[in-house]
Formats: sequence, structure tokens, C-alpha cells
Amino acid sequence: MLKGFTRLLHSPGEQLKSLLEPQQGASGALSPRIIPRSEHPVSRQQISDAALKVLYRLNGAGFEAYLVGGCIRDALLGKMPKDFDVATNATPEQVRDLFRNSRLIGRRFRIVHVRFGREVIEVTTFRGKPQDEHGDHIAQQSDDGLLLRDNVWGNIEEDALRRDFTVNALYYNIADFTIHDFANGAQDIEARTLRLIGDPATRYREDPVRMLRAVRFAAKLDFTIDADTEAPMYDLAPLLLSIPPARLFDEVLKLFMSGHGLVTFRMLSHYGLFGMLFPEAEEAMADAAWAEDLIEKALANTDKRIAEDRPVTPAFLLAAFLWPPVAHRQAALESEGMPSIPALQAAAQQVVTRQLQHVSIPKRFGMPMRDIWELQGRLPLRRGKKAFQTREHPRFRAAYDLLLLREQSGEIPGGLGEWWNAFQTGDEHDQRRLLQKVGGDPAGQGDRRRKRRRKPRKSEG
Repeated sequence: MLKGFTRLLHSPGEQLKSLLEPQQGASGALSPRIIPRSEHPVSRQQISDAALKVLYRLNGAGFEAYLVGGCIRDALLGKMPKDFDVATNATPEQVRDLFRNSRLIGRRFRIVHVRFGREVIEVTTFRGKPQDEHGDHIAQQSDDGLLLRDNVWGNIEEDALRRDFTVNALYYNIADFTIHDFANGAQDIEARTLRLIGDPATRYREDPVRMLRAVRFAAKLDFTIDADTEAPMYDLAPLLLSIPPARLFDEVLKLFMSGHGLVTFRMLSHYGLFGMLFPEAEEAMADAAWAEDLIEKALANTDKRIAEDRPVTPAFLLAAFLWPPVAHRQAALESEGMPSIPALQAAAQQVVTRQLQHVSIPKRFGMPMRDIWELQGRLPLRRGKKAFQTREHPRFRAAYDLLLLREQSGEIPGGLGEWWNAFQTGDEHDQRRLLQKVGGDPAGQGDRRRKRRRKPRKSEG
């Protein structure tokens, strides 16, 4: 089916060509290309039952209802869609009235989440173009062009042109199963090109996060970013500094926890975007040759684990991103005479304090991240019970993995990682031998109680 769709784009018949080419309506509005069901591979069998329920209920109530965005894009690429977003002409309040299992969220962009168990279907109302008569409670823009609030409702044509990329402006109509393409997104999918709708510089000023989305989609889909779309990114990267740190944390998860982290990192660095998210890490990479290699190895390791469907945690990646500046600050504090462990703790606090100004780190990830760093100071201490206590720490494995990356990147000499690998996999005899090798007291591992010295008896007589 996908091959047929590809051939269609290359050489459509005259009648179908007239359907696929944009038409200018009498009102001057751009009409969509209409791709009939027989000419595209999107099937209801690919759509979740929850999304179908939302679409059919909206349609049955007299509203327009479309699947839109990434799910249609992925289906046209031959991928199985995962996330299903619905666009409609029903207002958020009307959607909420139709679904008892829904709730309104957001102030900047009001949308509705309809929950079916663990699955959430996001429903958005068609957005229009803000006008002068709209008050700040409906639409508001900063002096720099940043959209502070955007809750102006419109029609599907206006909504399509408000979307970010052409490949995301594809609407699947549940009424007749056609795809409505308002911005030549199907052609860009065929050409594997990522292109912004409208003037790129203006769109980035409206929402600087679009620069991160451009990189994420290009890395995920293996697309080339259109030259006009990428050109402003080099100069406009600092606009990300105006985005709330909590929102950027959500974007960081999408960027690096989707299985394409290494490619994403290299693209972010190329456009000057990584430094807007992790400024001190970028500074450390400029000062230490091993820092970039460590980060890239951590990302490659995470990508591999995701590909193998093994568990991953943002805490480890964040620990790797920020370890170079922690190590740099620790060395500076030690040169001033501060002992190693207090210097490590102080350096960690300084790095985290600055980082939170750019990308927030929730405690559920921040605390394990700090544990991983603290264990870097404990891993070289292997005498007696210390080795056993370190091995039993809940973050030991993650700390051990970071230790290996530090050795592989050349920050520290090799050897310590090999010792810990032998210690955690060896039996009791092997562990005693390893402890003796570093001068530890194997007897210290046991639970022997220290014998009390007997007081000398007083002589009688």
C-alpha cells in the first residue's frame, strides 16, 4: 500500500492530480489536497480503540473530527502510529461535556485530555489567527514575538497553517477516511524533508521550542531539515533562555529518551542549542577533551538499551551530562585545599543550582543523579567493609556504568572498573583476594565482634 502511495506522488493521473494539488478557493483560502482512502495506507486497524471512540462520538454529535499530526505522518512512513491526537471544531467546553472521562488542561493553550485507562487522547480545538479585538485572556504575545497565550478558535484551514511543520499538517477525516493535506506535507514526507509552515524566524520567535522539535523530528525520522527552516536557528538559539525550565525538562526527555539521543545531541550542538539547555556542560566540553566523548558514550549506551527494550532512566543521562562540570569544579575546590569528598559535594551543589535556571530536574531524578556522583568518590575506597557497602548501594550499578565511561573517555586511567567488575561477579574467595590486592582487610567484611580486653585481675592477698 505504501509503495502505491509513493508511486502516486511521483506520477499521479490527471484527475487525481487535480485533487492533490492545492486549490485556491473563491475566498482566497488555500484548499487542501484530498487523498482518498484508496490512495493512502492509513487504516482504522492502526488506530487505537480509544481514539476511534473520541472521533466517532465527536462526529456523531455533529462536530468535525480528525486525527492529526504525528500519527498520520508515521502511518504514511510505514510505521505503526503510537500517539493519537484529535483536532475538532468543538470548543474545549463542548468536548468536556461529551466525555465524562475528560479534563481541561493548560492556560497558554487550552486542550482536553480524554482518558481511557492508561491511554490519554489529546483533543484540540481548531485554532485561528489572533486579531486586535481579542483580549489578553484569549491571545497574548510578548514584545519579542513569543506567544504567551493562544486560545483563538478558527476553522481547519486556519488550524493547519498554525501548525509547525508541513509533515504534521495532515488531517485524517473519520467521516470519509480521506487525508487532507494543507501544506504539501505528503510531498515532504516522500522527500524526507522537514519544513516549517510560514516564515521560520517568525515561527521560532512565537515558540522557540520549535527549534528543539525540528531537531527531534529530523533525528527521529532521519529527515533533512530544509535550508530555510534551519537558517535562523544559529542566531535564534538564545531565545530558548526565555522558556520555563519545567517545560524544557519535558523537551529534554523527548530529545534524549526516544532512542536517537546521540544523533540528537550532535545536531543540537551543531545549531548551538545544547548550550542553551546545559550551558555548563558545553563549557566543560570546551575545556576538557574527554567531556564530549563521555557524553556521547552515555547517549550511545542509552540508545542501545532502548533499542534492546531494556530499562533506562533520565537520572543516569543527566549525571553524565553534568559530570564534566562537577569534576571541573571539584578539582578547582581541591586545589584550594578542600578535601576530596566535601569538594565533590560542594561542586555538585554549585552545578545543580546553575542548571536549574535552565532545565529543571525533578527530585525523583535529581536525588539518584547526586547519588551516582557521590559514589564516584566512594568507588576508589575499597578497604574492608567499604567495598561491600558500596556494592550494596541501590545506585551502584549506575555509578559503575559512569565509572566505565570515565575510563573509556580518558578522564581517569583504566583499572578501577575492571576491579569492580571482578568484585561484583566473583565469589567470596575472589573477593577476599581482590581486597588483599588493594591492601584491604578481608576480615573486615564479616560480622565478627571485636574482642573486649579483659581487665587484669587484682591480686588477692
